[in-house]
Amino acid sequence: MKQYAPKNILNIALAGHAGCGKTSVAESMLYLAKASDRLGKIADGNTVLDYDAEEIKRGVSLNTAVAPLEWKNTKINLIDTPGLFDFEGGVAEGMRAADSALIVVSGKDGVGVGTEKAVKAAAKADIAKIFFVNGICDESARFYRVFEDLKSTFGPSVCPVVVPFIQDGKAEIYVNLFEYRAYKYSKGGVATPTDMPDFGDRFEGLREAIKEAVAETSEELLDKFLEGEEFTPEEIITGVSQGVKDGSICPVFCGDAHNTYAIDMFLNSLTWLAPKSDSKTEIGTDINGDPVEIAVSPDGAAAGIVFKTVSDPFVGKLSYIKVASGKISSDVPVINMRTGDAVRITKVLTVRGKKQEDASYIGAGDIGAIPKLTDVKTGDTLCSPLRKVKLEGISYPVASYAMAIKPKTKGDEDKVAQAVKRVMEEDPSVRYFHNHETHEMIVYGLGEQHLDVVVSKIKSKYNVDAVLKTPKVAYRETIRKSVKVQGRHKKQSGGHGQFGDVWIEFSPCDSDSLEFTESVVGGAVPKGFFPAVEKGLREAILKGPLAGYPMVGIHANLYDGSYHPVDSSEMSFKMAANVAYKNGMPQAAPTLLEPIGSLKATVPDGNMGDVMGEVNKRRGRIMGMEPAEEKGYQTIDAEVPEAEMDDFATFIRQCTQGRGSYTFTFVRYEDCPGNVAQKVIAEANVEE
Repeated sequence: MKQYAPKNILNIALAGHAGCGKTSVAESMLYLAKASDRLGKIADGNTVLDYDAEEIKRGVSLNTAVAPLEWKNTKINLIDTPGLFDFEGGVAEGMRAADSALIVVSGKDGVGVGTEKAVKAAAKADIAKIFFVNGICDESARFYRVFEDLKSTFGPSVCPVVVPFIQDGKAEIYVNLFEYRAYKYSKGGVATPTDMPDFGDRFEGLREAIKEAVAETSEELLDKFLEGEEFTPEEIITGVSQGVKDGSICPVFCGDAHNTYAIDMFLNSLTWLAPKSDSKTEIGTDINGDPVEIAVSPDGAAAGIVFKTVSDPFVGKLSYIKVASGKISSDVPVINMRTGDAVRITKVLTVRGKKQEDASYIGAGDIGAIPKLTDVKTGDTLCSPLRKVKLEGISYPVASYAMAIKPKTKGDEDKVAQAVKRVMEEDPSVRYFHNHETHEMIVYGLGEQHLDVVVSKIKSKYNVDAVLKTPKVAYRETIRKSVKVQGRHKKQSGGHGQFGDVWIEFSPCDSDSLEFTESVVGGAVPKGFFPAVEKGLREAILKGPLAGYPMVGIHANLYDGSYHPVDSSEMSFKMAANVAYKNGMPQAAPTLLEPIGSLKATVPDGNMGDVMGEVNKRRGRIMGMEPAEEKGYQTIDAEVPEAEMDDFATFIRQCTQGRGSYTFTFVRYEDCPGNVAQKVIAEANVEE
């Protein structure tokens, strides 16, 4: 593929609700542009962009994938992103690399939650938004109902460009409202100019929607619109073009990806309507942290953002990069701004799905890939050492759904850990840590399906079998009253014996562990044995008397005891302290403590009651609520026991249809209610 200047490059992220046909639209565009020699189908597992084994098996997009095409002297980099909510991290990657978002909407199902989330993601990334209503040839499709739904959901910025004329239940004629021309499509996506069909009153409504959208682009045009004056064709085209670039207009196209109907018309429009890669200046920071503008210029110093990583055990690592300035190639020295180290580039690639092609360089505004960059992660900036700048990274959604992951084969724990870390290179929204207290490996994802895919990937890519289970809760134990007890250890077995005798007062205190003091008088216990007593107690509190959980909030004062001049030793007093602990704890009103976390759940206003009710059911306490940054949403602040949170991610997903989100962080330990404590203690005793 030849090299293109930034003014001839379009970077477009495809997003939308799951099942709306994003990958099919991309497949149709690639096929018409002859970038693919066949029109692949998801059901057949032969599409360009859904090439991963897991995607083929499940029939859905799980990863961000890139495929360029050439159309009318324009290079269009298509960035296909997942529609399933569990894989929102891929949407964040795609939006970071794109200059506009193509939001695909099902002509049958209309606006879904995924549509809303795609629009929000594009707005957050500050890129243009373009709608494509797909599947118009389906008998169940209702384009004009979907169009009205788009307008009512996203406002007057929604502007029709291509609309279908449906006759006898068939959508074979498509009208370009800007050109005021109609085309009839036949098998193979062949378009033939035809007479303008009679839309009746609907046509005026569509033209009015265009005027309304154009009027929003400037005060001059708004005044003209309010006074009832007609816009000239030049004003409409210029207004829409400018409106798309500044985000005030969201054009609506339509077609059918499976038949390739109206896809050529859509590609033609993109070449003049969508923002080119040189239309937006990147804002980065210099080595002092000050903001700096980075113009998309082929002649500038090299700078690019790694927006995606693919890790393969056989092929190695592949880093996808969006070049903001200059050129990236094996001849251009670059450094990684995160590490400060020089990065050795052996070659650069143009990637179309899983196919790779060597390139001489990746130019400003373009997208490509670099193989085998060992110490480069997603979100890293690669730039020239002559101009050190850091580009804005990628903001991934916070993964709150936690499960314990364990190998099917005992002894493979390290293999599982290494495999999960390799998956994290590809998907930074996955989090992992080893809980040394519960001796479990904990993996965090965005939902059940997300973690299910993680387990499948480590099996298929790294040949490691693992299973998921609900993680254990790290309880604590403490005491509620003071006791004075003796601990005496005496053993005689020929030769030197063992003798240690201590009197210790145990009392509650405010600490995360053990507070040890001594008030021995008269040398009843020699000072040299004090550290042994303390050590014995610190080892003993790791296992509480109720359920074997670590003890906290204990003050131990050694106040008396006795010793033998020959038989006493550090070990003897360590054992004596242990005996005192075992004697004293049952008498000191031991109690179980459970971890309490701070829950911040952001949900639509209409779901407030349901979520608050669920929090109460989970023994939570509502601390307050406040309006969220996003209009129509509230953030509920609550404190909830960690033991009640294991399936909260599933609840909030179902309750809000995927609109809600939450974070949960540990705050403190509190007394566990009696009925709950009894259950925990019983389960712990069974495990023993």
